Amino acid sequence: MASSEGGSSSKISDFKARLAKLHSKRNEAARLNHQEVVEEDKLKKMPKNHIKKRERLEMELHEEEEKAAAEREGKDYNRQKMLSVSAVDAERWERKKKKKNPDEGQYDRLIKGVKVDLEEYEKEKAAVGEQAFYREDNTISIGLHKDSPDAIDSMVKDLENQIIKREKYSRRRIFDDDDDINFINERNMKFNKKLERFYGQYTEEIKQNLERGTAV
Repeated sequence: MASSEGGSSSKISDFKARLAKLHSKRNEAARLNHQEVVEEDKLKKMPKNHIKKRERLEMELHEEEEKAAAEREGKDYNRQKMLSVSAVDAERWERKKKKKNPDEGQYDRLIKGVKVDLEEYEKEKAAVGEQAFYREDNTISIGLHKDSPDAIDSMVKDLENQIIKREKYSRRRIFDDDDDINFINERNMKFNKKLERFYGQYTEEIKQNLERGTAV
């Protein structure tokens, strides 16, 4: 009888322990869910570009730490960084540099040969009035200006010259006959040129050592 009561008491204790454990897990799950909701709400209230800003700040901090470490060791940080740049990164940086807005420079080149007729300029300004001539936000100037045949011919000629220049550029030889042939196709040639820009001074020294037979 005593053993039977002892067994029942043990089962009840085990059941209570499991129940307490489940209750604890449920409370923990509720706490984590609440924490996630708070974090999600916090993220929604942050600026849209906060992740990029944080990544940029972390990158800048990492770079400063590397600079400090290089100074402590008496090393050239810029040289170390250049040697650690992969060819893929080098190509990406090169594309990024080319993506800089070229509009201003192109505009300056296009207007370089344009001749300004100051007499015609003043004549048209007097004819339509300054407000219509300078075209403010609330100015309606449709039909007031008419291009002269000479101006139209000049524009057409300029466009034709631009097309000719682009065609000449596209037909330009992509390699020099006097250069060393170190590529197997055009893509490989472009890749080698990118490597040359970043590692040229080191590869040239290795090449000279090989030719002299003094390479290690």
